[in-house]
Amino acid sequence: MAKKQVKRKATDFVDKKKLKDSEIKSTEDDEEEQDLQEDLLQKISNEDNDSSDDEGTEQIYQSDDSDELEFESDEEGNYASKWDEGVGSENSGDEEAESDDEEQEGSDDEEEEDSDDEDEDEINDSDIEDISDDEVSDEETKPKQRNLPKSKKSDGNIKKNGLEASTSANAKKELELQKGKTSEALNDFKEELKDPNNTLVVPSKKEEYADSDTSDEEDIRNTVGNIPMHWYDEYKHIGYDWDAKKIIKPSKGDQIDDFLRKIEDPDFWRSVKDPQTGQEVVLTDADIELIKRINSARVPNPEHNEYEPWIEWFTNEVERMPIKNVPDHKRSFLPSSSERKKVSRMIHALKMGWMKTMEEVEREKKEARGPKFYMLWETDTSREHMRRIHDPVSAPKRDLPGHAESYNPPPEYIFDEKERKEWLKLKDEPHKRKLHFMPQKYNSLREVPAYPRYIRERFMRCLDLYLCPRARRTKLNIDAEYLIPKLPSPKDLQPFPTVESLVYRGHTDLVRTVSVEPKGEYIVSGSDDKTVKIWEIATGRCIRTIETDDVVRCVAWCPNAKLSIIAVAAGNRLLLINPKVGDKLLIKKTDDLLAEAPQNDTMESERIKTAVQWSVAEKEEQEKGVRLVITHFKPIQQVTWHGRGDYVATVMPEGANRSALIHQLSKRRSQIPFSKSKGLIQCVLFHPIKPCFFVATQHNVRIYDLVKQELIKKLLTNSKWISGMSIHPKGDNLLVSTYDKKMLWFDLDLSTKPYQTLRLHKNAVRNVAFHLRYPLFASASDDLSVIVSHGMVYNDLLQNPLIVPVKKLQTHEAREEFGVLDVAWHPVQPWVFSSGADATIRLYT
Repeated sequence: MAKKQVKRKATDFVDKKKLKDSEIKSTEDDEEEQDLQEDLLQKISNEDNDSSDDEGTEQIYQSDDSDELEFESDEEGNYASKWDEGVGSENSGDEEAESDDEEQEGSDDEEEEDSDDEDEDEINDSDIEDISDDEVSDEETKPKQRNLPKSKKSDGNIKKNGLEASTSANAKKELELQKGKTSEALNDFKEELKDPNNTLVVPSKKEEYADSDTSDEEDIRNTVGNIPMHWYDEYKHIGYDWDAKKIIKPSKGDQIDDFLRKIEDPDFWRSVKDPQTGQEVVLTDADIELIKRINSARVPNPEHNEYEPWIEWFTNEVERMPIKNVPDHKRSFLPSSSERKKVSRMIHALKMGWMKTMEEVEREKKEARGPKFYMLWETDTSREHMRRIHDPVSAPKRDLPGHAESYNPPPEYIFDEKERKEWLKLKDEPHKRKLHFMPQKYNSLREVPAYPRYIRERFMRCLDLYLCPRARRTKLNIDAEYLIPKLPSPKDLQPFPTVESLVYRGHTDLVRTVSVEPKGEYIVSGSDDKTVKIWEIATGRCIRTIETDDVVRCVAWCPNAKLSIIAVAAGNRLLLINPKVGDKLLIKKTDDLLAEAPQNDTMESERIKTAVQWSVAEKEEQEKGVRLVITHFKPIQQVTWHGRGDYVATVMPEGANRSALIHQLSKRRSQIPFSKSKGLIQCVLFHPIKPCFFVATQHNVRIYDLVKQELIKKLLTNSKWISGMSIHPKGDNLLVSTYDKKMLWFDLDLSTKPYQTLRLHKNAVRNVAFHLRYPLFASASDDLSVIVSHGMVYNDLLQNPLIVPVKKLQTHEAREEFGVLDVAWHPVQPWVFSSGADATIRLYT
């Protein structure tokens, strides 16, 4: 029914339009009266809108002798009746004739009135579009009507003529009524214009959806919603209408059609394509203006004033009176009893001295702080609060996981047996591992177990974020060759040992220590087979073997060439042995010196007596060459001689504050230099020139002055365990070996920190030794290698020492994960001796 009603209204408007266009239009009213009429018509239409009978609502009129009729009003105020399909067929032929006469009369009257009311009967573009749509629908229904019988066709024509007659009669009545209202309103408006005090105010028509967005989707035919429209690229339709029917895509022209439309269509430049329907939409002038304002970075609304005067609702001026105008309560004028009690208590506290005023509190604070002094030339950068002002540094992000962390990594990422052992060896130094985990391979992801170190890693990450300081560092692009020092060629640094010349075989167990005679003719060695052997260097022949009661930990030949004494540490006994090799006069002189019993007037303390006991060797040991025995209360690990040969020092790591002892041969007296233990002592050393004593604990090296009996210097090694040390013959440089595969070179005149750290070995470094004449030093390690290095120390204090590794000697065999245990230089020649776990002593020349 709704479609039929729209169609009927459309046909009325089309007929009126044709009648207007066919007649000659002539108007004699001037432009001012036309404008007044338009304003007045607008005012009347607004009054009609404000009336109780709203536009667009269905109204029902009833009479005593007629059925119920429904009327619908269009936009111009005309009412059209809603007829059922069967009404027209019930009317008689007389009524049809009557309606035809009325329609003819109405059309004649409309032709006379169209000349005066031309502007009132204009048809909107939207109505024309509706009419065109209805015409299309009529054409679609025509074939159906042709197939109907003749009787039915005649009934339909009668019904149509009756409807047209009724609509034309209603339109005529409404037009006459509106015309009368217009003339009355025009007269009133003229009288108002004559009065200068009155001003004409045309009320604005309030839109239905002015304050809401309800009508945003009212005209949308496509109901697919806010979705990407490219989803329908593969289909012939572009969506669905309100009746759930497909909306067919409009036909697309080719390039020629676009070119012709660009030339012929004046609105081509302002047409855009609606993605919802695929049709061209012409932008209005308001849309064009809005786009221009947005492109020019202006406010989209032209009525908005950006520079309107600003009203300061809240100002910086303090008001004397409150802005609120609320009357005060009655209780606000009465004194508070609780406040009176508080004030009385405070007054009593002030009188009794329990409470102090603010002035007294500030005065006491100033007295407690005392006078404040300022730097005369202080700068802003030195102040603490100024130095704290800096940009925050964000925490560095963790590295993204790589292929090694996959549950099914490539074969090249899986550790082999060698890599697995190296990774396990670095258990104590996990920061040196390339990967903090061992890559594993699983057939599927469901077989991967829980990561056991997850909580630990999260905890360490939180600690890094919470405790580690952050700083921005500028990345420097430095050439790697620039960082490598320019070292001389090893050929220019000869002589130094290069090949293995002799192998001294005879021990059956580990050879822990070796020592060379001061003249360079003999060498002594100590082994775990409880024997001490004396060898001839030139021939490799074992001259003498001395058996002991315990494992020999250390042997040391006296550096004084006028004496022939060997100090041997076997268990908790220190044996002073005359080897009976070399010059016979020297051997006799040594026996006479050790046989004399000195007369000591001083009394030894109980602390020394309980730690050391001197005794003469028994007859059996005398035959072996043992002359004196110094018994200690703990096992001895190391023995070292003073340069003059009268003092010998021993180290007992388990002796606590009596770990280091110094023995004097000429007086047969022992001393305990330290009353407190500063750590677990590993080895000691005498300075070759000065009266200084070097004591190496597990982590540090302390230097003491024996004359002043005070600590001179403490060297920081930054290592976990020190294994040995050797001092340069000039006494200004110290070389320290550690079990964490490092050698530390200390320049005693430069700093307490290492001058250079050498990481030449792959395993623990057991010992180091300087040559007495040549600028050479050697290191022994568990990786079965002896590395010979050139270490030149210059007399010019401004020139740093030159350290160059020159040769790696590796001929020993491994036994129980031990390699080379000790190393010693020939006193005259550039030869080096090494003792290893393979029960051999090797000479490199």
